This record gives sequence, C-alpha cells and structure tokens, in this order.
Amino acid sequence: MRLRTASLRHLVPVVVVVTILLLTSMPSAAQVPPPSVDAAARAAIVDEIVSALEEAYIFLETAEAMGAHVRERLASGAYDDAGDLVAFTDRLTRDLQEVSKDLHLRVSWDPRRPEDGAGGPSDEERRAMQLEQMRSQNFCFDRLERMAGNVGYLKLDCFAPAEVAGPTAIAAMNFLANSDALIIDLRANGGGSPSMIQLLTSYLLEEPTHLNSFYVRQSDSTQQFWTQAWVQGPKLSDVPVWVLTSGRTFSAAEEFSYNLRNLERANLVGETTGGGAHPVQGYRLDEHPVSVSLPYGRAINPISGTNWEGTGVEPHVAVPAGEALATAHRQALERLAAEEGDPQRRARLEFAVQTVELRQRAPVALSPSQLDQYVGTFGPRRITRDGADLVYQRGEGARVVLVPAGDDVFLFGADDQFRIRFERVAGGEVARLVGLYADGREEAHSRE
Repeated sequence: MRLRTASLRHLVPVVVVVTILLLTSMPSAAQVPPPSVDAAARAAIVDEIVSALEEAYIFLETAEAMGAHVRERLASGAYDDAGDLVAFTDRLTRDLQEVSKDLHLRVSWDPRRPEDGAGGPSDEERRAMQLEQMRSQNFCFDRLERMAGNVGYLKLDCFAPAEVAGPTAIAAMNFLANSDALIIDLRANGGGSPSMIQLLTSYLLEEPTHLNSFYVRQSDSTQQFWTQAWVQGPKLSDVPVWVLTSGRTFSAAEEFSYNLRNLERANLVGETTGGGAHPVQGYRLDEHPVSVSLPYGRAINPISGTNWEGTGVEPHVAVPAGEALATAHRQALERLAAEEGDPQRRARLEFAVQTVELRQRAPVALSPSQLDQYVGTFGPRRITRDGADLVYQRGEGARVVLVPAGDDVFLFGADDQFRIRFERVAGGEVARLVGLYADGREEAHSRE
C-alpha cells in the first residue's frame, strides 16, 4: 500500500499547521452534517488506519503499539457510544496520541467530493476555498510595525506556503529592511510550510545555509532544506533578531525558532513551545469519509542532530507570553543604545527603554484624591480630571489622557516620544510639570 496524499494538501512535506487544517475542513464541515457510524464501519476504519500507520508512521514500534491500543479499545466496546464520525474520530485521535504523544497525529471526518456521493465540494473547489480564506487573512501576516527605536515588528500567525504567500512575505521583509533590530512574533503561530521558513530565513542569513532535514521511513530517504542565496530586496543579515514564543507556538513555527536558536541568529523570548516536529501528509481512507494527518518523517537539525519533538523549544529568556514583546523590545533597545556612538541617538534609545519599562508597569492605580493633586494650570498646560482619568491639554490643542506610571510620572496616551513628570515641594504639594522629550529636552512650568 502506498500512502495517498489527500488532494486538498500540497504534495510536499508540510510541518502541519492546525490553523491551515481547520481552514481546509471548515467550509465543508459547516455545510454537511457528520454521518452516523456503526460497528462494522468502526472496525473497518480502525483496520485501515492501523495499516497506514504501520506502513508509514515515522516510528514502526510506536505504530504497532498504537495499533494494538486502538484494536483493544475497539474490542472492549470503548467506541460503541460514538455514534457519528466526529465523535468516533475524536476518540481515535485521543487514543492514538495517548500512546504516541504525537500532537501532529489526528484523525478527522473528511466530507467527500460530490462524485463520492456525500455532497461535499470537489477537490478543486476546496483548494480554491482554502486559498481564498488564506488570502482574506493576508496569509497570516497579521501585523507589521516600526516600533520605538526603529525596531521592526512582524506578527506572523502561520507559515503559509511560499508558492502562494511569497509576494506578501517579500513585501513584509522589504518593509522591515531599514530596521535596526527585528522582532518576529510567533506566539499565536501554529505552524505551516517549510517553504515559508526557507524564504523568511533567507533574508536573515547572508550565505546559503542548511536549516533542517526530514528523514522519511517509508522511502528511507532524507530531504534537506536550505536558505536561498538571493532574495528580492535587501537582506537583514546584520540586524539583531528576537523571536517571541508561547506554549501555542507549534510545528513549523517551532522549526523556525529552533533553527535560528541553533544558528545563534536570534534571541528567543517567551515560553517553551508546544513540541511538534514531525512532518505530515494527509491520508484519505478508501471507503469512509475519514482522513488522517499522518506524521511520516522526523526533523533532523544539522547542528543538534535532533529536533524538538515532545520537548518544545526553550527560549533564551523565559517570561509569560504576555510579557514577551515588551521584554524583547527593551532588550533590543538596550543593545542598540549600548552600541550607539552618537550621543543624541543614544539618548533617544535610552528614552525609549525607559518608556517600555514604564508601559510594562502602567497604569498604576490612583485614587480620586491622588489624581486631584495634579489638577491645575502649569504655564500653557492645563491638567483636569474627567472621571477616573487625568486629562492634559496645551492651549487649545487636543485633549490627551495621561497614563499613570508611578513616581509622579505619566505616559502621554500612546505617544512614546513624550511623557510628563510632576515635581513636588518639600511639603509634598505638586509644584511643577516637566515635559520630557525623546531627544532629551525638558520643558518645565510652575503651577499657577
């Protein structure tokens, strides 16, 4: 038996993305109710899945152990109350993963094509729906930004195949080309295609570099993945890189992180990743509308000689995922400031470091009586209260809500180029307002 790769998947090794699998199946599943399944069908499904696993799953002994486990569960009646294919395939997935600990291995109901008699869309229609849904989500390029200190930021929520998402990736990397440091946020990234890993990493490395290999048991062969020698636009090979991770970072997103960590090309900040390293192919059963996400190979890093399966990728700096961006931004700014020779530019970077630190602890809770201490007129600047907010206005200019950051310091709304410090006299009364600018200037006004 030769594995039949599900036609809805690309015919290349794919470090599976939970996100993309959902995109592939959701349109059909939403339109067709899951069929019921009887004892004979459950037995036939288990038989074919076990045969496929024993033929192609990356570890034969594990495949045999999984087969023995689900056959025992079937014989014991553990699946008798699973009346439809969604309930049954969910149980199979749970039991197979209980033995293998392989989060890439999944069994799912797969609504069939119209010619199969089940009313589902054709393979061509499914591919078109998948492509349109990926396009509508900008191929997972969720956010691009130039942060304070000229730190580039990319939030990437999956690794879409480069053959369809390449132009978007190239545009993103060219937007970031003038950054002095780069943050790549993979905290919500469930994985995807090695081709996108190759493309993005090619911008970060000057010379062609061996990133990863996949060993395939069925063919006893190994496929290598290297960066490209040439990319469209400038490379960022000299730009320091930070990668943000979480427990949700999975599969191809883990490979990207693991590759850069082993190459000492990036600083990882956040949480240990999910721990899924096996490439998969989709396998569709002959007689039943069921598909298997079947891990057929294992990743081999050329530096470590192993991979992150079951262990995840550990960050260099372990912090809760919600704190990873601010932590990485502060580290990037501190490094840039330490390396900056121009005093004025260094002062701007140090101001940005302070702002990031203040935003991490803001807003500080202040009581109404504490807020009232700051109300007043300070030269052309007027401070008023609007409910629980302290509001700044200069002349007839815009009203801006001040964000308390502690020690009589307030952030100026979302503006990172200016903040306010209040100064007190010996008795504790607020006497002066000092405007602090990113270029080092200070503008002080006494209270009237």
